[in-house]
Amino acid sequence: MIATFALLLLQAQAPQQARLVVTPASPVMNAGDTLRLRAQLVDASGRPVEGARVRFTAAGGAFEAEVDSMGLVSSGATGTIPVTIAATVAGERPVIARVEVRMVPGPTARIIPSASRLRLAVGQEYRLSVKAYSVTGDERPEERFTWRSGSPAASVDADGRVVALRGGQAQLTVTSGGVSATVPVEVSGSEVAQLTLTPPRADVRQGDAVKLAAIARDTRGREIPRLSTSWSFAPGQGMIDQQGTFVAYEPGEYVVTGVQGGRSAHAIIRVGPRDVRRPMAVVGRLPRTRFRTEELWLHPDGKHAYLGSGRGGDVMYTIDITDPSKPTVTDSIVTNTRRVNDIMTTPDGKFLVFTREGASDRKNGIVICSLEDPAHPKIISEFTDGVTSGVHSAFISRQEKYGTHVYLTNDGTGALHVVDISDPYKPKEVGQWKTPRAHGDAGRSLHDMDIQDGLLYASWWNDGLVILDVGNGIKGGSPSNPTVVSQYKYDLNALYRNVEAVGGPGFIRGTHTAWRHKNYVFIADEVFAAQDVKGAKDASASRAYGRMQVLDVSDITKPRSVAYYEPEYGGVHNVWVTGDTLFMGAYEAGFRAFDISGELRGDLRAQAREIGHVNTADMDGKVQNASRVWGVIYKNGLAYINDNQNGLWIVRMEPKPSVVP
Repeated sequence: MIATFALLLLQAQAPQQARLVVTPASPVMNAGDTLRLRAQLVDASGRPVEGARVRFTAAGGAFEAEVDSMGLVSSGATGTIPVTIAATVAGERPVIARVEVRMVPGPTARIIPSASRLRLAVGQEYRLSVKAYSVTGDERPEERFTWRSGSPAASVDADGRVVALRGGQAQLTVTSGGVSATVPVEVSGSEVAQLTLTPPRADVRQGDAVKLAAIARDTRGREIPRLSTSWSFAPGQGMIDQQGTFVAYEPGEYVVTGVQGGRSAHAIIRVGPRDVRRPMAVVGRLPRTRFRTEELWLHPDGKHAYLGSGRGGDVMYTIDITDPSKPTVTDSIVTNTRRVNDIMTTPDGKFLVFTREGASDRKNGIVICSLEDPAHPKIISEFTDGVTSGVHSAFISRQEKYGTHVYLTNDGTGALHVVDISDPYKPKEVGQWKTPRAHGDAGRSLHDMDIQDGLLYASWWNDGLVILDVGNGIKGGSPSNPTVVSQYKYDLNALYRNVEAVGGPGFIRGTHTAWRHKNYVFIADEVFAAQDVKGAKDASASRAYGRMQVLDVSDITKPRSVAYYEPEYGGVHNVWVTGDTLFMGAYEAGFRAFDISGELRGDLRAQAREIGHVNTADMDGKVQNASRVWGVIYKNGLAYINDNQNGLWIVRMEPKPSVVP
């Protein structure tokens, strides 16, 4: 089933028409394995060129794999990594070739049917689907399955269509690649004579979840409990899951149909507009022109903000926001970093931590500042041990039992580092944790974290969302002993197939950020094409892509995706949730605010849940007339927005306009 790739040769014109012969010519490998590429420079007659030196380098896909100079490819994730091969001979022009190494899921190790068990009535049909996964949790979307039934009570065909034939028990078995799973089926001997749906009708808004239940009765009027139901609806746009939860995307009248035992029943759902849109007003503005803007953080006093810089930036600004209409820089800290990517204060506001990611002397890590005067931070210490490759993100968490800790990302290894700053003048590492890999650190990248109630929600790029117990107790974890609770991993290649089609393989994509709110975790992917738009420049040359998923973690050990948002243009980056509103930095899509009230299901953008939007582009920033919103912090009725291109914006959501009859 594994397809091969064509070798893309980009050869320079060298004497004697020398060319590179690369083996394998169409390389395919399993994610998590290693592969040795070999190349030989030959002349027009196919004879090896003496004295040729060959060197291999990765030309993209750095988050998924590593390539050494001798051609060893170490894969840590699925995807495609372009590799450039250069052959040089003294006194001659180099000969260049390029090969694309496709990294695919390994053999099937686990298969999961769409239902763990079924209860059907005689004559009832039900369709089962299946997903296959490798040992590393990568989905195998092209897998084919074989079904069989071990009882005359129910039959199953090659497509997973189950038919209940007579009362009794059946065990359905689905197999692929030597791996099997079973689905127990109970067939009720009672005939379904009557079927009704409850509620039979409902009046709701776009995006409101309606929970429907089917009630079957036999010829004597007795209820037949727990029968599996097949659901459908028409007309219009929306979704309904196997449990009968229906969501409409557009206003109108919908007919929802449930089927059990050859009988069908209908419910009428009348859907009105969600009507949450509100005007926005820009309250204050602080442009930045020296460097691009990175992370933003607010002091707990609500009077001071801290703003980082990037793309060569070496400065963190302190801003007085006492008057939001006139944000004013009161101080700055300059360090050898080139990028202040993340900033956070301790919960009591006495200390601040910012990250160092690009120091010219490789002295990266974190810098700790005293905030005796929040308007004028003072450096008191730093932590650099083991994280000299750079720290992208940091999160401060205080637990009464364990004290105050900073959780750091490590750009070099993709590991989590835990640093005790109970004495901020003497930070010390107390723990580490990283996702498993068979071959080194290839394909592992920890990008960001959120910590609540002793649970750490880590955005581990190719590994998806990883939830760790760092003091909650559910798995006996602590800051010095992070322990896995669960993981949600998904197929990034399938999700962003169009991005690869636009810009080629080796593009950037991965789980970037996570935020826990009630029984949901919001995760957002950071996605950029591998190449800019040909012939374009400035703001038209590139853009972000990406999707935010909503994971239901009511069972924390089994996160499941139930809803999503994807902007029409632009990407998704950092989020902030307050009450029933989610605020988002959506890169080129600007600042967005969403209504997340009620139960979340399906396509949130289609449900008209957007409360408001501001296009944060003006002529006053580092990059003119282009928005790229990094993130949002909401406090005291105001949204503080850091735009990567142009600095700080302060925005207020206005009340709905009064309607005069």
